[in-house]
Amino acid sequence: MRACVVGAGSLGSLLAGLLASAADVTLVGRPADVEAIEADGLRVAGAVERHVHPAVSTEPPATADLAVVAVKAFDTATVARQLADADLGGALSLQNGLGNEATLAATLDCEVLAGTCTYGARRVEPGLVECTGVGDVTLGAREGGESPLADRAGAVFDDAGFETTVATDMPQRLWTKLAVNAGINPPTALARVDNGALVDGPARETARAAARETARVARSEGVDLSDAAAVQAVEDVARATAANVSSMRQDVEAGRRTEIDAIGGAVLDRADESVPTVETLTRLVRAWERENELR
Repeated sequence: MRACVVGAGSLGSLLAGLLASAADVTLVGRPADVEAIEADGLRVAGAVERHVHPAVSTEPPATADLAVVAVKAFDTATVARQLADADLGGALSLQNGLGNEATLAATLDCEVLAGTCTYGARRVEPGLVECTGVGDVTLGAREGGESPLADRAGAVFDDAGFETTVATDMPQRLWTKLAVNAGINPPTALARVDNGALVDGPARETARAAARETARVARSEGVDLSDAAAVQAVEDVARATAANVSSMRQDVEAGRRTEIDAIGGAVLDRADESVPTVETLTRLVRAWERENELR
């Protein structure tokens, strides 16, 4: 399979580093990424170790069997326009938040798959990414059901060494991931704590409340996600990634714009009743972004 991974940040670099063992990979990144990887390859350290030499470019290739999108949610529309002229067999979003798949599908003339990835990743420098924890990749048709493209993509991810699931219930899985992100990312970013601080620390109930509110909104959208399941998912991920620094905390500490609009903002946009915890967390992160001239 010819795979194009768009985004050479933490997750994109990890995805490209592992996929290169099972696919013909092109990693699309910034000029600094291109220069570093062309000179010394792409290195994955930590829980998984690889040193590979994928093709690298600042622009997507003209053709690919699968474009794996791993950019921040606020860059999805830009990436969709960049990919619009490519001859693609399909696309897969492994991004945070809701709505990325719809944004891609509105522009691309190919099937767009939904996916989630719970591998921990931290980009150390261009060409070097640390895998901070082994998780799983789940992918499937964005509206649920069977997909031959998902089956083919899943086989490639599996061959590359990822713990992979091809799922027929992606809407529920996306909302579950949103509950996890809503419960973990804003509290850890605002408090500057590792994920494990949400297991039994003072912020535990805040994380649980955000998960319950997200589940309630999911049910109003026709997705069967119970409060208990959402809370359990948050606690399971927080415990499994206890030593990890969440992606939103990484962004805050680096002075970068966060994905709060695609996480807390996505819950608020769809809520038909009060979600006070999610609203408070979202307003606080947005306030930090505004104070730092990031929005």
